[in-house]
Amino acid sequence: TWKRCVDLNDRALRNVVIGLGGRLDGVPREDGFNISVASEVMAVVCLSNSISDLKERLGNIVIASKYDGSYVKFKELNSVGAVAALLKDAIRPNLVQTLEKTPVFVHGGPFANIAHGCNSINATKCALALGDYVVTEAGFAADLGAEKFLDIKCRVGGLKPSAVVIVATIRALKMHGGVSISELSTSNLEALKEGFQNLQVHIQNIAKFGLPVVVAVNKFISDTDEEIQLLQKLCDSVGVKAVLNEGWGKGGKGAKDLASVVVELCEKESNFNYLYPQNISLKEKIEKIAKEMYRADRVDFSATALKKLERYEAEGYSELPVCIAKTQNSISHDKTWRGAPKGYAFPVRDVQLYAGAGFVVALAGDIMTMPGLPKVPAACNIDVDDDGIISGLF
Repeated sequence: TWKRCVDLNDRALRNVVIGLGGRLDGVPREDGFNISVASEVMAVVCLSNSISDLKERLGNIVIASKYDGSYVKFKELNSVGAVAALLKDAIRPNLVQTLEKTPVFVHGGPFANIAHGCNSINATKCALALGDYVVTEAGFAADLGAEKFLDIKCRVGGLKPSAVVIVATIRALKMHGGVSISELSTSNLEALKEGFQNLQVHIQNIAKFGLPVVVAVNKFISDTDEEIQLLQKLCDSVGVKAVLNEGWGKGGKGAKDLASVVVELCEKESNFNYLYPQNISLKEKIEKIAKEMYRADRVDFSATALKKLERYEAEGYSELPVCIAKTQNSISHDKTWRGAPKGYAFPVRDVQLYAGAGFVVALAGDIMTMPGLPKVPAACNIDVDDDGIISGLF
């Protein structure tokens, strides 16, 4: 049941047949690969508090089933210590700095579309011990990254956030309003107004966790004063402040106004709560997320998914949180649906147990945990000259 893992976007490895060389090469069977950021080991590293915690989580990973149906856990291979030895340094947060010498921990890389999308608990707790204010990223918007940060990472790590910054761009909102990518630099107030529905859903999503919100508007040179003013007015209409963030172009000075608002929100008392309690069924948790976060009317479970969920609960995993793998390009499961889709059926085609990490993954729509390369892979732009100077990496 435990898929192999590589850090290479090779479509041919998504589904493979292995064990064909004979009895000594294993049992012939269908298998497949995950990309490393979707692996359970990545999640275990990010959610472990110590080496002993790491070893316990590694040992609890379910890797197969016996003929009688009982689970085989990784600890039964007597290799937990060896793997922990490989990861003893990987569990330590990496301290780097920004161009303006601000300390930053960069640690862990699970993508929020196919994994739980947060940096490590260790990095966050180290930052909290060293700074007055800590900003942490939860990737891919409030429907994916923020929900998983709040329902999974905060639950596991005992964290209580004070406020949420939702990052938005006028270009992205115009795209959700129906504008093609080639026309995003052209001012379009009507498209911006239409696309605001997408941002409004994310604002409403965060409100369900009882946290105060500010919208950071990342400024592009193509943004007009009229568009900025309209977006600020639209945010005001739903009770949220939108602050222009020019950090990319002006550094810390360009983000000063945003920082001041964030500090104000952090000084207020928040009423943080989880989206769902632990004691409801796994199926109910998936339905809660789909209906509350994605605005679906119902969830269509495949027969395979329902059977596996029933099995997980029978094995004692009913109180685990849920991590939904879906497209990051839409609030829904369909990457072509822009804006704020609602009133649809959310399809769950399969589920996977991450017993070591401590959550259940639900695969929605056609999401792949082993992605393919883009139309023009980065490798096409990389070269090296006779002096050993490499170009095209950035």
